Amino acid sequence: MSNVSLEEEISTAVGEVRTDSFDMTFGEIANLHVNKELVIQPEYQRLFRWSTQQKSHLIESILLELPVPQIFVIENPDGVLELIDGLQRVSTILQFMEPESIGLEQLVLDGCSLIPGLNNITFSGLPLSLRLRLKRSPIRVVVIKKQSKGFLRYEMFKRLNTGGSNLEPQEIRNCSARMVGEAGINFYNFLVRLSGSEDFSACAEYLSQPDKEKKAAEELVLRFFAVKNYINEFKGSVRDWLDNYMEGILLEVLPFDYEKEEVSFIQTLALVRSKLGDTAFLRYRGDMPVGSLPPAYFEAIAMAFNSEFDNVKDKAPDVLRRAVSELIQGDEFRNVTGPGANSREKMRARISLTAQAIVAA
Repeated sequence: MSNVSLEEEISTAVGEVRTDSFDMTFGEIANLHVNKELVIQPEYQRLFRWSTQQKSHLIESILLELPVPQIFVIENPDGVLELIDGLQRVSTILQFMEPESIGLEQLVLDGCSLIPGLNNITFSGLPLSLRLRLKRSPIRVVVIKKQSKGFLRYEMFKRLNTGGSNLEPQEIRNCSARMVGEAGINFYNFLVRLSGSEDFSACAEYLSQPDKEKKAAEELVLRFFAVKNYINEFKGSVRDWLDNYMEGILLEVLPFDYEKEEVSFIQTLALVRSKLGDTAFLRYRGDMPVGSLPPAYFEAIAMAFNSEFDNVKDKAPDVLRRAVSELIQGDEFRNVTGPGANSREKMRARISLTAQAIVAA
């Protein structure tokens, strides 16, 4: 690629995103939120995880006029602003100044180390001068204008939140999908709906609680379709692979027949559960299923039943359970699911081994 064409490509991309930036006071932000002119979507609201001490330190920093990082919002078609980065900061301010607007209990400051006198204080308990100082304190707001392309809005959200410790990979995918527009919202809703389907959700109950909080159930649904349709592109990083697959669907670069794929998922999970029970994807110790749900076991068993549906649908459940139990306790299966198993060859191998076992049962 020549320097001229590279410069043109960058110039074109730069021209596809429209931004504006200005200072806004925290009082103005609170008023915008109360008037529904600044919204925090429920998908983001659930990610508000700061401790009381972290929240208190932010209020203390603002009152001490210490710098506070900028926030990012996108401008929706109706002109309403939607917060996409700065959730912790904005939610803390709202919980302190207008807690009812976000459905949280009044924030009582605790853990302030620079000004201990702030501890056990609420917003109404501050002197008027400090309440006004807080309301009038500015923060830089970067607005991604509604003329910007959906893909760039998506990329901006993902890049702002990747690399931090607050959001997990599937949480970032879920939230950033909204940035694309209707296509993203549709696919996000699709993942949520299937993660709540009867047979899958019964099996997914065996995810650990921390994994459930990280949206691991929705990630397993996404993983099902990625293994089924995108396995040739797997190169060792599950996160990048799932990101690329979901982006391909959102941007309509990859085909995705919602109706056909939903039927495939529902039928496969119904068959798996009917033959192996709710503990279908767990490890075994002897005849007993143990532990939480390993994603590698899910993909191997789900894909094997999907590909061999007609060959196993009439087999007896006890025969299939015994075959799967013996398989996953064997060295050959363990060698392609343990440490270092994130390769396309080992992914194919564990699916193939499972398919062979259930067909031969």
